Amino acid sequence: MGNSKAYPVLRTDDASTAYTQARRLCALLEQEDEVWLTAELRTAGEVRRMAALLPGVTFEHSATRTDPVTGRSAGFDLDVTTADDAALEAHLPLGVMEEVAPGSVVTRFATSLGRGAAAIEWHGRWPDEPAADHYGSPPYDGVQVVFHGDRAQQGRWTEAHTVFVHVTKFGDLPRARKLAAQIGGEVLGEPQLGW
Repeated sequence: MGNSKAYPVLRTDDASTAYTQARRLCALLEQEDEVWLTAELRTAGEVRRMAALLPGVTFEHSATRTDPVTGRSAGFDLDVTTADDAALEAHLPLGVMEEVAPGSVVTRFATSLGRGAAAIEWHGRWPDEPAADHYGSPPYDGVQVVFHGDRAQQGRWTEAHTVFVHVTKFGDLPRARKLAAQIGGEVLGEPQLGW
């Protein structure tokens, strides 16, 4: 099966601009099949905001923790709706990953993020353009905005926010360039390993 090729097409210090431009690219998708949200939560307040936004979401430790008694990997099992800040802070940072319906809570998610790394992925299908030899390639096509990062796969934390277009596993630089131009951007370097 393989992974998509992810081309960075915009990098900015303004999270709102990154989100807005990613949404403009999403409007070019022929279809939008699924949306994935991921975030690293660094404060008790961020955890509570996420719990309110995504009821029932599963919180995980961002880094592997070991139970001192059993020596096994320790999971996160606090009820974030009743735990006090001190109890939550002992487990930070926490992470979430959730699939949501397109258009449901995505904008609220983007505006409720803190300083931790986060991403929104819109999986879909680019329209066929036979004259340009471009063909849609689900499940590879889509748009991704990475907040506080410059890698399509989890990477180091940065101040910048990056927008990616995802295309076929074989890559399609001409299509990536064309999509980048739609938002006044350009392809910023080599393709990365996508989803």
